Amino acid sequence: MIPHVAPPVWPTPPRQGRFAATIVQNRIELAEDKAAQAQLKKCSVALLGIPDDAGVELNHGRPGAKMGPHALRQALSRYGAAAPVNEPRDHPAFPRVFDAGDVIPGDDINQTHDRVTEATQALLEMGLFPIAIGGGHDLTYAFVRGVARVFGPLSGVYFDAHLDVRSEVGSGMSFRALVEQGLAGNLHCVGLDPFSNTREHAEYFTSRGGSIANFEPEHWPKGAAHTRQFVSLDMDVLDMAYAPGVSAMNPCGMTPGQIGAYVDAAGRNASVLCFDIMELNPALDPDGRTARLAAHLLLRFLRAFADRADGGK
Repeated sequence: MIPHVAPPVWPTPPRQGRFAATIVQNRIELAEDKAAQAQLKKCSVALLGIPDDAGVELNHGRPGAKMGPHALRQALSRYGAAAPVNEPRDHPAFPRVFDAGDVIPGDDINQTHDRVTEATQALLEMGLFPIAIGGGHDLTYAFVRGVARVFGPLSGVYFDAHLDVRSEVGSGMSFRALVEQGLAGNLHCVGLDPFSNTREHAEYFTSRGGSIANFEPEHWPKGAAHTRQFVSLDMDVLDMAYAPGVSAMNPCGMTPGQIGAYVDAAGRNASVLCFDIMELNPALDPDGRTARLAAHLLLRFLRAFADRADGGK
């Protein structure tokens, strides 16, 4: 059904009443399982794990983000009520989610990117809104490429301490590659650390219409393509006091409350066609606080997505 993926691994059994109970899991026999097929038809969102950090290693970063999807699922299984406080009983708090499993990394980074793109396209063809969890930030390039091949070029907003416009292949390549290949434009980078980016990269980015000025969540940019946007969240945009488990810690980053407001706005915005959370590194997150924060932000996005006119099925 979905190329190049393995079924997801969740803690067994998930705790009673947790958010994980609202997820339909991909299994090898899903195509022949009529009950699972019926549940799948109720889903509007797909979760796609990308357990790869080859790009981080190519950029001489701290490895471990390949374990991000597993850590985020573990955090979700222990956090988040299926029916949060103050939610009306007649309105679902979250959309039904299909966990498509994990993309199997290829023999090299380019093959992995191709597999991510193909899996993303397959999820879109199933009529699902894709959410990717990784993994190095180079995977956003492959993920958004799949969306752009279905919907055409996108504008985008990404939350990152780094511009990620390097010309060489690696975790810092995504947004230059998307621009150079005509897959995206009119990009907005929120949360930039001026001490972690070169002048040359900033000049490249702004010369191609990019913006590094933060905006308020209520003033979400429409972009050149008013109805086609991607949103990417690199966990290193957050201050390392809240998110130490990332590939590159940020000593003066944003707060969870600040990022949460943006995530809410992105979830509600019908022009946003995909969302990802990248660079969660559980190898550097001994108490699991970064994974729990990533789970919280994913739940916020899903809760806001449920408020869209077509958020539930």
